[in-house]
Amino acid sequence: MLLSLRIENFALIDRLEQEFGPGLNVLTGETGAGKSIILDAIDVALGGTASSRLLRTGSQRGLVEATFALSDRVCEWLQAQEIELLDDGSVVCSREMKVSQGSLRSRMRINGILANRKLMGQLRDLLVEIAAQGQTVQLMVPANQRELLDIYGGQALLERRGQVTRLYESCRKAEKALESRKQSEQERLQRLDWLKYQLQELNAADLKDPDELLALERERDRLFHIVELQQQSYQAYQVLYQNDTGAPAGADLLGQAEAILTDMVAYDSQLELLLDLVREAQTQVVEAGKQIYSYGAGLESEPERLVEVEERLRLLKHLCRKYGPELGDAIAYAQKLQAELEDLTHSSQSLEALEQDYRCAREEFEQASVKLTQDRQTAATRLEKTLIEELKPLAMEKVQFECRIVPTSESSTGRDRVVYYFSPNPGESAQPLSETASGGEMSRFLLALKACLSQAEARQRTLIFDEIDAGVSGKVAGAIAEKLHHLSRDFQVLCVTHQPLVAAMADAHFRVDKQIIDAPAQPVTVGSRNGNSKRSSDRESEALAMTDLRTVVRVTQLQNHQTRRQELAQLAGGNSTQDAIAFAESLLARAAGRKQPRSIS
Repeated sequence: MLLSLRIENFALIDRLEQEFGPGLNVLTGETGAGKSIILDAIDVALGGTASSRLLRTGSQRGLVEATFALSDRVCEWLQAQEIELLDDGSVVCSREMKVSQGSLRSRMRINGILANRKLMGQLRDLLVEIAAQGQTVQLMVPANQRELLDIYGGQALLERRGQVTRLYESCRKAEKALESRKQSEQERLQRLDWLKYQLQELNAADLKDPDELLALERERDRLFHIVELQQQSYQAYQVLYQNDTGAPAGADLLGQAEAILTDMVAYDSQLELLLDLVREAQTQVVEAGKQIYSYGAGLESEPERLVEVEERLRLLKHLCRKYGPELGDAIAYAQKLQAELEDLTHSSQSLEALEQDYRCAREEFEQASVKLTQDRQTAATRLEKTLIEELKPLAMEKVQFECRIVPTSESSTGRDRVVYYFSPNPGESAQPLSETASGGEMSRFLLALKACLSQAEARQRTLIFDEIDAGVSGKVAGAIAEKLHHLSRDFQVLCVTHQPLVAAMADAHFRVDKQIIDAPAQPVTVGSRNGNSKRSSDRESEALAMTDLRTVVRVTQLQNHQTRRQELAQLAGGNSTQDAIAFAESLLARAAGRKQPRSIS
């Protein structure tokens, strides 16, 4: 159930915070007053299409936030998505919109957690069902008629259809494998030869380490410069430990420094730390000298190894040019070729086995499709009876409705084409719905169909109707009002209407109207000749005490009998004449007598 709606800078709404209650919530107002903006905001908050034109003129940011009561199904879904539950037992769907570089960017959140369109769409299906006259176009498409029949058939039918979808995919996969086996055997063998040739070359190189090329280059440099390394290591040894030229080495100099500091410590004990540092440095220099000497002494010229390294480098670089560019890429390519080789080798399944697999998959799909057709026929029979009963109170006592199921080409949804046949007039044969129903009849048909579908769904969803009663009047409008009230006993219903008969049945009545307000003008800035922008001086000075007229949408809940009567009179007569007020009074009295207790809280 929709608890509240918060809107900022959306279309003509500058700011709105509105609460809604259980039962029938009705929005009324003049044509163009902005009633549908409220429903558009709900749609956008739940992941609907948003564009920059939806932002209020002059605004760079906007927000829509819809808060719903937490049902058991929604709670389970939130826990499955690991979205934290709120303490107040609600779920908040919000969307922030911002214009950046001429385009609209938005962020959707569920209980403060960022959500993508797919996730928001899943939650939307659990929270609301939106019906508008625009849906009548979709209702005329046979594929949509089949979808609605499946939904009406309930969970068992939907699970059967899911089984058919899986078997259809398996059948297609088996058929594709069979055709591929028939048509590409020669290509497969050619590909196998080519894979084996490339793998032979790559496997012969025994590629394992992606860093081998770098390691070999370093080893080549070391082997190539053995003589220089020997000479330089001996030079370093002399500088550090023992100098043949007679000049003091580093260890000798540090020894002299140690002797001096030893004498100094005798007079100042604070120098003991420095003495320790010098002694440690001398020890490290001596050790470094010994190690560099051992390093140089251990170096030997290895011409054979140098040749091996250079040959290995040439091979690896060749493979990198051919399969790289990096050695790691060549190794990955070899692994990919090996996997493809194994796949092609294992796919050498016999043609007879593939044909058997396809026959089995085809048989399972056909059997499941027959059962699905039977389930649909059972559901169609129930839908025909139920829908006719729902249409009778809507001034269609003699209506005919048939849900015909005819064979069609197979698909993931089975082998059925569903077409709704309809005749509102006695003596006239039923014709396809798209060819016979008028606008008013389609409105009633859609409302009755929603009533049927709602019986197959879990409660606590919000049903939203946008001018579902457009194009009807009189007795039919009254029947629609009764039907909406009947739905509101089990569901929260949100309805935009121009019909006083519908508005009179409301449990919560909201008037939507446009108002013109004074808004402070923005400071005027102009560009100078050199392209810089600066505030006006003299004729370019800031405009003071100026205002802009802006149009805003306001929503007012009519909470007492008098304001509701006044609004109904406006809907009925366009003014507050005595006759219109008396008519509105009678509508409210009659609605009070017809209302029945709701079964939702």
